[in-house]
Amino acid sequence: MKTLLVLRHAKASRDDDSITDHERPLTKRGAKAAERMGALMKENALVPDLVLSSTAERARSTAELAAKHAGHPADIALAPELYLAEPPAYFQTLRRLGRDATRVLVVGHNPGIETLIFRLTGEAEHMPTAALAECELPIEAWDELGPETRGTLRGVWRPKGLDE
Repeated sequence: MKTLLVLRHAKASRDDDSITDHERPLTKRGAKAAERMGALMKENALVPDLVLSSTAERARSTAELAAKHAGHPADIALAPELYLAEPPAYFQTLRRLGRDATRVLVVGHNPGIETLIFRLTGEAEHMPTAALAECELPIEAWDELGPETRGTLRGVWRPKGLDE
């Protein structure tokens, strides 16, 4: 079994029209939510073996903050193909991983991550910024992952309401 953790990037700023969508930074609220989701991964024994992120600034920053607060000891792997990606790009990127990583965190964008979760589990989940989903997959190696893979949605956590 493999576990795929899917994290939508945290809240990003729209205040500066001079920067591209790819360069938008996290807001203070977004940074705090990314840190909280990392702490949640640590609290729930969901620390990833590997973290893959879109190259967009908001996704990369979310990945770095979440990984740090989860206690993930290694660098973040950046995957340009995950920027605004749909499920086939995730499948292709994950299939290159081999067998070693048991639990992988991907940090990406909507609507692609909601579609990815639905394709893998059959569950339609709303994924607001900084939401995290845990998908258990019935595969032994990542190169077995594909559109026909049917896993189980083990949990979804949304930052709003976690600390209330």
